[in-house]
Amino acid sequence: MITPMRRQYLDVKRRYPDAILLFRMGDFYETFGDDAVAAARDMEVVLTQRNMGKGEIVPMAGVPYHALDTYLARLIRKGHRVAICEQLTEPGHGLVERDVVRVVTPGTVLEPALLEQGVNNYLAAVASTPGGGDVVGVAFVDVTTGEFSVTQIPLPQLAQELGRLAPTEVVMAKDSPLSSALDGAYRISALDSTECTPAAGRRWLLEFFGAASLEAYGCEDLPLATAAAGAVIAYLDQTHKAVLGQLHGLSTYTTEAFMAMDAQTRRNLELFEGGRWGGKEHSLLAVLDFTKTPPGARLLRKWLGQPLLDLADLDRRLDAVAWLHSSGVRRERFGRILSHVGDPERILQRMGAGVALPREVVALRSSLEQVPALKQLLADAESGLGWLDAELLPCTDAVEIIRNAIMDDPQGDVGNGGVVRQGFSKELDELRSASQDARSYIASLEKRERERTGIPGLKVGYNRVFGYYLEVSNTHTEKVPEDYVRRQTLANAERYFTPELKEHENLVLNARERMEEMEGALYRQVCRQVSEMAALISLTAKGLAMLDVFTALAEAAVRYQYVRPQLDETGVIEVKDGRHPVVERVLPPGAFVPNDILLDRDQEQIMVITGPNMAGKSTFLRQTALLVLLAQVGSFVPAASARIGLVDRIFTRVGLQDDLAAGQSTFMVEMMETANILHHATSRSLVVLDEIGRGTSTYDGMSIAQAVVEHLHNAPNLGCRALFATHYHELTEIATRLPRVCNYKVAVAEEDGDVVFLHRIVPGGADRSYGVYVAQLAGLPRSVVHRAWELLAELERAVSDAGPRQRWGYGAQTSVEQLSLFSQPPPPEAVEALMEMDIDSMTPLEALKKLYELQQKSRED
Repeated sequence: MITPMRRQYLDVKRRYPDAILLFRMGDFYETFGDDAVAAARDMEVVLTQRNMGKGEIVPMAGVPYHALDTYLARLIRKGHRVAICEQLTEPGHGLVERDVVRVVTPGTVLEPALLEQGVNNYLAAVASTPGGGDVVGVAFVDVTTGEFSVTQIPLPQLAQELGRLAPTEVVMAKDSPLSSALDGAYRISALDSTECTPAAGRRWLLEFFGAASLEAYGCEDLPLATAAAGAVIAYLDQTHKAVLGQLHGLSTYTTEAFMAMDAQTRRNLELFEGGRWGGKEHSLLAVLDFTKTPPGARLLRKWLGQPLLDLADLDRRLDAVAWLHSSGVRRERFGRILSHVGDPERILQRMGAGVALPREVVALRSSLEQVPALKQLLADAESGLGWLDAELLPCTDAVEIIRNAIMDDPQGDVGNGGVVRQGFSKELDELRSASQDARSYIASLEKRERERTGIPGLKVGYNRVFGYYLEVSNTHTEKVPEDYVRRQTLANAERYFTPELKEHENLVLNARERMEEMEGALYRQVCRQVSEMAALISLTAKGLAMLDVFTALAEAAVRYQYVRPQLDETGVIEVKDGRHPVVERVLPPGAFVPNDILLDRDQEQIMVITGPNMAGKSTFLRQTALLVLLAQVGSFVPAASARIGLVDRIFTRVGLQDDLAAGQSTFMVEMMETANILHHATSRSLVVLDEIGRGTSTYDGMSIAQAVVEHLHNAPNLGCRALFATHYHELTEIATRLPRVCNYKVAVAEEDGDVVFLHRIVPGGADRSYGVYVAQLAGLPRSVVHRAWELLAELERAVSDAGPRQRWGYGAQTSVEQLSLFSQPPPPEAVEALMEMDIDSMTPLEALKKLYELQQKSRED
């Protein structure tokens, strides 16, 4: 027969089979069985065992209750779901009642130890039609801040949108056709399929918000978006109901309002991690992050990930940055005040969930107390920031409630009498006074009793079993007065109490118990009252975050000498003396060489950039994309001047990368990414391509590279602005045939065999790559470098002796000519006739006629 406690544990565990169950037993959270084995390994604690009766020995591992956050963080980082089972009744009256109060998952954590201050922790839900379909609903929530939003997008945009959100957990139906595609990229949590339908979502949302329609939330006619939002509510209802009360609204958004960037582009531009090892210190975020508050840091990261497309919104942001940029005194004042702001968003959520610490509540008060001073600074009539001033609400009621109720420096846990302010509750003050008087009596009792009894070693002590006692060693027992009553016998002493001591003990213990109960109730009451003002406080927190970001961007602009960009709807990107915002920071002051940029859909649409490795081509490419991105975030940019025609998407194809797990070579990955760009770019896009075609043979690669440039130039309804860096010098000939292609090169100086990279992008095409020289700089053995120079000279002589047709693989040198894998090569006569055609001087009708003749000739051959 199993013990009652074991039966209780098994009953609870049966309801949470996929979670590690932390079972509260006194001062410890215990795990048993397979849970204990996994927990001991991942929490790095000792694995023991326990006899459960009838000879059943089960593994066991536990951690102290006060250290829960530390060990919980380890389990969550290892990918576990954790069910926390608490004691719901006091010990001493039979079996303690226990039940799970929350299930902790990566997307539902509130504990600061499990969170990164400057990063949102999103839980996302994805809903689709049972058969798949071309449209999906996406909802996301950050339970630490209360942000809750939803959208409905085409299926091909799903990966991009999830990449932007970077959720720590994704919820979807058990039978969702998307689960296999997303599993591995994200932590997937399955929800019963009946909870992920539009009907269920509508029911959840209407009931949750107490509404009769979803029109106010913008998703009345978005069934899959409604299904996703409902799935979020259903999942939180199962895992952490306490946070539901802190979700006060739902916003519907559209991805068309933001610049689109796929995950590859985000990585290539090193927005959040950079450098060879992916460190945060070499990222764009690190360069700009002068924020003073955690909400500001999160908002800056969010803005960098979703640049705007609306000119009016961008001008409003730029006006704010410009106003702060214009006065160092103004920035210093704002920065000083903002440095006293904590994390009101997350504190508010923890208060609503009933887990906020007293010092966090005081930090919320301190944050809100800064608002009046900020509003006074914003009152400048010339600021143009009246819209931001309107979002900063003083929240005086919340400030007064906390100030009146909670001590400025709360000590200890709630219930120890050091949290609620003196004077807030008359009854609590009386209990404190009675407790203090009793404690004072007991504290002075030892001295009085030594004097009264003449026992020099007499001590007053306390333990949880026997309470307060007077301890007398056996050598002085004959001096014990008659009013002492024996309480406990030890090996070398006797313990006693007196009626008077017992009376004061009851006062102390009763007062302590009443104080714990009363102070806890008062503290929870304060948290509830403040939580009822969550909507206003959240609005103010968002205003504080925006002001923090504007101040940070202005500070970066002043320190790094950025300028305000001119934004418009034209197809022009024109920058004078542009600089890479990250690279210039890691170089000595003044070492970075700035460059001009001119891209124009109507004239200079495509820049073909040639030149040596290590000379700055890749830096120039990324620099251009980052300048556009910064401008559309609302930031000043590193340049002497900048005019940016708004870009709807930035595409990048740079660097070498394979996907061995998917069986994709470096070249295959490159071609897939290039295909994605060519299929999805629009006339308003910016495309950055670096060394297309290098992963295969020279002729294959050169052919693909040229075909890509021609497609970017000629494809109907494309005409996007593009930067195309290449080592195929032959591609410079394209500029003579395609009117909107222009050649640029990286300037190089050669003198007495030495090569100096000038890092300047100048008009013209390069005729050498200096690859052997770069190999020498990299430290290849001298013998290898010397041999490479010899081979290069031989190859260059051979090429110079060959005609153009032979260099491209046609003519007599059939041994190097490549055959197509899927079809026969074109007849030499047709190719020769095609190459001899003067296309630029032909009319469209003549070209069609000649093309028809060549087709007929090819069929005859």
